[in-house]
Amino acid sequence: MKGRKRVVVTGLGTINAIGGNTRQFASALRDGVCGIAPIDLFDTVGFRTGKGGQIRNFDPRQSVPPEFSLKRMSRADQLSFAASFEALTDARLWPLPPHMKENIGVAIGGGSGGLLEAESFYAHLLDKGPARAKFSRLATVFCASSADRIASCLGLWGPKSTFMTACSAGATALGYARDLIADGRADIMLAGGVEPMCRITYAAFNALQSIDEGVCRPFDLNRAGLSLGEAAAIMVLEPLEQALTRGANIYGEILGYGVTCDSFHMTAPDEQASGAVRAMKAALADAGLTIYDIDYINAHGTGTPVNDVMETRAIKELFGRRAGEIPVSSTKSMHAHSLGASGALEGIVSLLALAQGFIPPTVNYKDADPQCDLDYVTTGARKAGLRAVLSNSFAFGGNNTTLIFGRYEGDGAVYERH
Repeated sequence: MKGRKRVVVTGLGTINAIGGNTRQFASALRDGVCGIAPIDLFDTVGFRTGKGGQIRNFDPRQSVPPEFSLKRMSRADQLSFAASFEALTDARLWPLPPHMKENIGVAIGGGSGGLLEAESFYAHLLDKGPARAKFSRLATVFCASSADRIASCLGLWGPKSTFMTACSAGATALGYARDLIADGRADIMLAGGVEPMCRITYAAFNALQSIDEGVCRPFDLNRAGLSLGEAAAIMVLEPLEQALTRGANIYGEILGYGVTCDSFHMTAPDEQASGAVRAMKAALADAGLTIYDIDYINAHGTGTPVNDVMETRAIKELFGRRAGEIPVSSTKSMHAHSLGASGALEGIVSLLALAQGFIPPTVNYKDADPQCDLDYVTTGARKAGLRAVLSNSFAFGGNNTTLIFGRYEGDGAVYERH
């Protein structure tokens, strides 16, 4: 749209199964580290598997200044709060200048929210009885609590929203935040996603029998399902001109995004891939790019038999003869599937790939599937001078979001559209 501002990312913050911060995460991605292992956050006896992408040794105080109380915050709140401080510090915006707070907003995608704490509340209720139940134990059970905590603790007055579109929530939050800045309705946005592990979610995916008993193996012939994980992934978004004026480090530009719905099934993707194709087409149109501009695709790549065939079909339908030439990888094979946070986490993957010149691998891959016949980058990280990366998030309920990121050239320019 004419007159819209160009939106860049100037700060990154993440905590996930293979990285306690962005620097560790980038190193693990390059090295092909798999963080899928036995979990101990809760008892997994009787489930299809006891493995997942759990965050180990989480200490929010590594990022959160001591003057901020963590009391009554859920695991999700603490994860997103810590990732937000890392992103703000990375963007050289902490401490926040008081005059900027009025136009700084928050957009967070998620799903489970404080369900882990709700489970503990219910156990306490059964043990102590209704008369001993305290609302304070449930104050942060709602998914919206994380965005509320970030905004209220930092005194932010800008737009604040929470998205719950299942596995595309974090990606949708980034697209929405980008639009707010592009249209001049916010000066800075903290945007991304958060998803903690909890028993209910773990039990639900086990009941669906969509979990691999071992580890997630996207696009492999013998893949048997996803591996559940947890993560927080937050970015600082701002207009290009503002970022250049204050001398900020720029990881890349959010060039465009597309959102569609399958209207097909609550948990299964449309095998004809129409929604996925339309989401990618919409993102390309929003970015003003063509199929010849995309250098790498960060796939949704869950490792379920149906999803991986569907996404392969979608890529081939949209990109035609180019499909086999474009490197594709699924980093869920390393950090597992963090559901509502996954789109934002893989947005960080895309930006690191652009900024550092590499394509992360799809690990755990052994045997080729004739129905999945693209270049899935399965033999380690690959050096590459990327200019534009497309990142897919295809969620339950047919909620599809595709993001496109462009490289920052280092001389005041970002990706120049053809």
